[in-house]
Amino acid sequence: EAADLQSAGINHSPTSPFKGMYFCSRMLLSQLNLCILNKLNKKEILSNIDRTRVNINIFDQIDSTNEESKRIKINSDIHIIIAEEQIKGKGRLGKKWSSPNLGNIYLTIATLKELNDAPLSLITGILCIEALKNFVTDGSLGLKWPNDLVFANKKVGGILIEREIKGNKNLSIIGIGINFDLQEKESWWGDLSKYELKSKRSKIINNIILNFIDFIDNGIYDWQSKWEDMCIHMNKEIKILRNNEITDTAIFKGINKEGKIKIFKNDEEKTIEFGEISIKGIYK
Repeated sequence: EAADLQSAGINHSPTSPFKGMYFCSRMLLSQLNLCILNKLNKKEILSNIDRTRVNINIFDQIDSTNEESKRIKINSDIHIIIAEEQIKGKGRLGKKWSSPNLGNIYLTIATLKELNDAPLSLITGILCIEALKNFVTDGSLGLKWPNDLVFANKKVGGILIEREIKGNKNLSIIGIGINFDLQEKESWWGDLSKYELKSKRSKIINNIILNFIDFIDNGIYDWQSKWEDMCIHMNKEIKILRNNEITDTAIFKGINKEGKIKIFKNDEEKTIEFGEISIKGIYK
């Protein structure tokens, strides 16, 4: 390499005026190569998937993958919308989902298929954790009711379920966001940068889609136990919030078949459907 540089007339002595420029160009080239390496790969995303069952759109930038799913015509079992960046990413209860172009997953699965009565938010959490477990093998990932993926006491992923009426059918919209790199975070946000998964995003999305297709076709056996095994706050004290106000404190005892939470307080077990829960000592 040095000989090639000399033959090109570039002097790399300590006083060379080109040294800094050359280093900068090498750095920019390296960043460009890294960007290309981490780019989503449609072929890899659809690997081992029946192409007659799936349509897919990949955007460099979009307002929201969930919103796009409401605008398009669904003419396959599932339609996949993915973006490198969302301008108006959405979270549960109207919250904003930060969606910078940093190599994260912003994914929506839209389907007109009739799904069973299992709660989609909880089922999707299971499917996502099972897909990620192929790459994060240390058992460090978990779920928080009803829609959070958690790592190291931080929220690293979220699920947003929406439904629309399309003619005489129900459109199920499953939005999934997973953070592999966040430069600016709220105190309770996190990412999976420790595992360097950006270059594996296409394969992870592929695994999520395969898991979802299997769920459509076969359901998911013993999903309540699976979810509870992944839950980070089983048998822990939780705070029940409604309208941002704490309304109750109790011990979390799991979920029922409808996805409602079971709590234990004053020697009595009861279920709660709506509201948010806050778990002591989880998000730090």
